[in-house]
Amino acid sequence: DTGNDEQLYECPMCNLTCTNIQILEEHVDLHLEEHNFSEGTIRDLELAQRLQTEEDERQRSEEEKREREEFKKLQRQYGLDNSGGFKQQFLKNMEREVDRGRMQPFEYHKRKADMMESLASGIDDGKTKTSGVIEALCKYYQNENKDVRCVWLSAGVDHLHSSLGDRGWGCGYRNFQMLLSSLLQNSFYNDCLRDTTLIPSIPKIQSMIEDAWREGFDPHGASHFNNRLHGSKAWIGACEIYSLLTSLRIKCQIIDFHKPTGPMGTHPRLFEWILHYYSTDTEGGAKVVCTSKPPIYLQHQGHSRTIVGIEEKRNKSLCLLLFDPGCSSQQMQKLLKQNCDGTGLKLLRKFVGSLKEKQYQIVAVDGVLSLEEKAARCRASRVLTSEKIP
Repeated sequence: DTGNDEQLYECPMCNLTCTNIQILEEHVDLHLEEHNFSEGTIRDLELAQRLQTEEDERQRSEEEKREREEFKKLQRQYGLDNSGGFKQQFLKNMEREVDRGRMQPFEYHKRKADMMESLASGIDDGKTKTSGVIEALCKYYQNENKDVRCVWLSAGVDHLHSSLGDRGWGCGYRNFQMLLSSLLQNSFYNDCLRDTTLIPSIPKIQSMIEDAWREGFDPHGASHFNNRLHGSKAWIGACEIYSLLTSLRIKCQIIDFHKPTGPMGTHPRLFEWILHYYSTDTEGGAKVVCTSKPPIYLQHQGHSRTIVGIEEKRNKSLCLLLFDPGCSSQQMQKLLKQNCDGTGLKLLRKFVGSLKEKQYQIVAVDGVLSLEEKAARCRASRVLTSEKIP
């Protein structure tokens, strides 16, 4: 109340004084609207934050689920899902053949008995083997008068292909068998292979790699397989081949062609290295050079093959000759025919433009190790590395 008898009205929220009740009411209404707006904004923000949290949790859950499914997929792909190994797959595939009418029951029981005998002895049954291809290639190139200036070939290599027991995952083991088939025919390696006089079966090779791990070779790689291969369908690669060969006192090296060295993703340095491997220490002049060099294990993502030779064309271009475990005996035996006209060589020939994976690794054998050298390489393999070609 003022001295002029005016009635004063005080805002209960900010202590503003008004002389008109309507003005005060409008003023208070503004306070209330502002308060409600502020509360609404807070509620909207809280709701948005809650929804975002829920969305983040949902995405995280889906991502974890995808990662679990991808991990299981990779386990299945690389044979680490405990779904059984060579024996289980062989029997399952034979049963499927019988169900489809492509195999008679008597044949099923005979092949099962042969497979069990092979597993018990640890020796490959030889049913996927083709011998004599290298010798046939020598004869073919002697008579080839077109565009090959010179060809270098590995010493006798048997071709072995995947069977009902290892189809889809056994290429690494089959390539080791091919490499071993050549080493067993070379007296230089007799001392290393005195306990391995015949080609071992795939389960036996798995046990041999486990033995190498127990000796101390490549503990990092062994941990990837939980130190266990036998009874699984686990894929193996260059590191496992290196460990196994070194454990047998066979001197070898891993060469890593870790990036393309030519146009359009090609690897001419790989071809040049292999030419040097075969042509070093060989006498010049001959068109066909049947060397004493073992074949070379070739690895890339998802598959491996065996290099058994290299052609040099008259125009200086290079062509690798590969044995692929994916080729059947029927395909390979076409190369043994006397009237082979070279068309069958399409199975083997790979030009520079044909090998365009991002990365290749090779395992090349180059001698015998002493016991001391083997022990040194075992220690060094605790940090197993490959030589990278720049």
